[in-house]
Amino acid sequence: MKYLEEFQNPELARRLLDEIRATVTRPWALMEVCGGQTHTIIRHGIDQLLPDQVELIHGPGCPVCVTPLEVIDKALEIAARPDVIFCSFGDMLRVPGSDRDLFQVRGHGGDVRVVYSPLDALKIAQQNPHREVVFFGIGFETTAPPNAMTVHQASKLGIPNFSMLVSHVRVPPAIEAIMTSPSCRVQAFLAAGHVCSVMGMGEYPELADRFQVPIVVTGFEPLDILEGIRRTVRQLERGEHTVDNAYPRAVRSEGNPAAQAMLADVFGVTDRAWRGIGTIPASGWRLSERYRDFDAEYRFSVGGITTREPAACRSGEVLQGLIKPHECEAFGTTCTPRSPLGATMVSSEGACAAYYLYRRLGITPTPQEASPVA
Repeated sequence: MKYLEEFQNPELARRLLDEIRATVTRPWALMEVCGGQTHTIIRHGIDQLLPDQVELIHGPGCPVCVTPLEVIDKALEIAARPDVIFCSFGDMLRVPGSDRDLFQVRGHGGDVRVVYSPLDALKIAQQNPHREVVFFGIGFETTAPPNAMTVHQASKLGIPNFSMLVSHVRVPPAIEAIMTSPSCRVQAFLAAGHVCSVMGMGEYPELADRFQVPIVVTGFEPLDILEGIRRTVRQLERGEHTVDNAYPRAVRSEGNPAAQAMLADVFGVTDRAWRGIGTIPASGWRLSERYRDFDAEYRFSVGGITTREPAACRSGEVLQGLIKPHECEAFGTTCTPRSPLGATMVSSEGACAAYYLYRRLGITPTPQEASPVA
């Protein structure tokens, strides 16, 4: 398959690893922003193949993981209402709220449906004009354009029984929050290529210059990750801190202007809470005043719900890169994919889920035992 098998070539992986080993002379800590990149790294053992001087820190870039507990509880409150059809992507159904999840709401009679596009939810609203249909709109800049387009279409077509519960977040403010944290060890970032394919790279040079960190836009296949690491280590060793595009087959510097125009029309920037991290100023989107009638939080009056994270769950520390998943006392014991304490264990892009799925239970093989990317 073009652009897939080519970027999983073991021989090319060995060459990139050799170049990284030949370049690095001191310890460096790099953060991959996206949870999809984390899964590639853990699945292929990339972190174990790298020289000891290069540490990969897993970032907060999983949209399910960073959706705050209070938003989950708002979704649960709305989904349990008898007049509501609640639509969501499947990976949100097992995310625990304060006392239940969407699967349990469905088990008790709630009409909770898995859809594969927000437009599916809009179609359901057209087919059920006497019921309220709500779509759970979460994610980073990547999933925001189709959600914005769906709200725009609902307004254009005059579908009054459709609304969206929005919890969108933005990457650049999160990078700023990470770099200003007193406990920050991050010296460079592997930026998420799909985010930059939408938004471009315009917000990153200022961050790279202010915090003097290289930011390399990176894809998601093994060779993408290794090339991003190679370019990042080269910058660090040279004392450089620029924005570099290592994913040109998908990312242009200006991004996607049409998608950006749709986002600017439908959404407005707002402060947003991140699960386990807290509120980051200007780090999210909400529906703009023009589309307020399609805001499920406003329509169902659930804005006053507040919550507290479970004390046993250390997902916030995992999302900030302060600990690895297996360093949490609950990992693999009281917290498993079947009985998760937090979203990082249940999400398909969560770091805890990756460590559990690929049996990273705290035992790290030596370089001699590890095998090259295959």
